[in-house]
Amino acid sequence: MTQLFAALALLLSVLFCSAGHAATTLKDGDIIFHTSRSAQSVAVQRATGSRYSHMGIVLFQGGKPYVFEAVSTVRYTPLAQWTARGNGGHYVVKRLRDADKLLTPAAVARLRARTSDFAGRPYDLTFEWSDQRIYCSELVWKLYQRALGIRIGELQKIREFNLTDPAVRAKMRERYGDKVPMDEPVISPVAMFESPLLMTVETR
Repeated sequence: MTQLFAALALLLSVLFCSAGHAATTLKDGDIIFHTSRSAQSVAVQRATGSRYSHMGIVLFQGGKPYVFEAVSTVRYTPLAQWTARGNGGHYVVKRLRDADKLLTPAAVARLRARTSDFAGRPYDLTFEWSDQRIYCSELVWKLYQRALGIRIGELQKIREFNLTDPAVRAKMRERYGDKVPMDEPVISPVAMFESPLLMTVETR
């Protein structure tokens, strides 16, 4: 009986510690990825060779984690709602390797200030590099570059992606017709996901 109580006490301790850890794992400025269930997700995955097709940046409000993201419009979404939209609820969180030095309170404040540049902007279905409309990876890339001077991931041109896949070709025809802007600069989720500037801090 004593051993049973000891085992139960240990289990409860682990559970409480894990819960506390989960609650404090995320930090302002973390970058979060998942596989979207949107209509364009398969085309994005096949064009870029990536499992992950959507992303955003974590910023806390009132002590609670939100994801600042580009969907129908650029907005803050509660973390639980954001992760629930992903395929199977799976997501990966990445963070700057030198976050302790780079993401100071002043740096986070600059990131927050820059969100006003994009909040409310419509989603960019044609992945243009202007600020008039914004897609998910473009939002996070521009926030980091403009607020902190950090370029996470290398820009590519549309012509550099896999445009021969049938799902990609169908989506391209839908969006562009016969006038595909092959030299338009694009930042893909996978380019940011694989950036050596980032490290994985959580996978669920």
